[in-house]
Amino acid sequence: MATVTVPRPRLNWRERLYLPAIVAGLTITLKHFKNMLFGRTKVTMQYPEEKWDSSLPDHYRGAPALVRDEDGRVRCVACQLCEFICPPRAIKIIPGEIPSTDRFAKVEKYPEAFDIDMIRCIFCGMCEEVCPEQAIFLRKDYAITGFTRAEMVHHKEKLLEIGGVMHGVVLKWNEKK
Repeated sequence: MATVTVPRPRLNWRERLYLPAIVAGLTITLKHFKNMLFGRTKVTMQYPEEKWDSSLPDHYRGAPALVRDEDGRVRCVACQLCEFICPPRAIKIIPGEIPSTDRFAKVEKYPEAFDIDMIRCIFCGMCEEVCPEQAIFLRKDYAITGFTRAEMVHHKEKLLEIGGVMHGVVLKWNEKK
């Protein structure tokens, strides 16, 4: 294999001083410093005290959460569509059957266990789009933290707690369905 020698460009006396490059860099630095002093640019956000919540766009996709209806019932019917559509396989559902003597036996299933691994979740929103019962929503939350991997797996109780109550038509409890 032959080696290729790339010739170095010839620098004139002004370029060899490096002084014009240093002055140009200092000029930019002084311009930014002047703008900061007069309040024309904001340098940092003081994160725990200041948050982006007010300026998040409507289409922002945050962490998924399960919701209840006005009567406190879980909207999820354990159809497992969100589990099947999830690209990183972050959702795991174990369905349970509703007894035939129950008033809502037509629903057939409910989620015994509903787990979302927030480390694996890519916040794509496909679970929200595919849900026929509007049981899972992406909330506007970007500060999802935990000290261990186990804390980052949100179980059904935690998902319902952070999801809250969603008002509106719930298809599975509709008598006409």
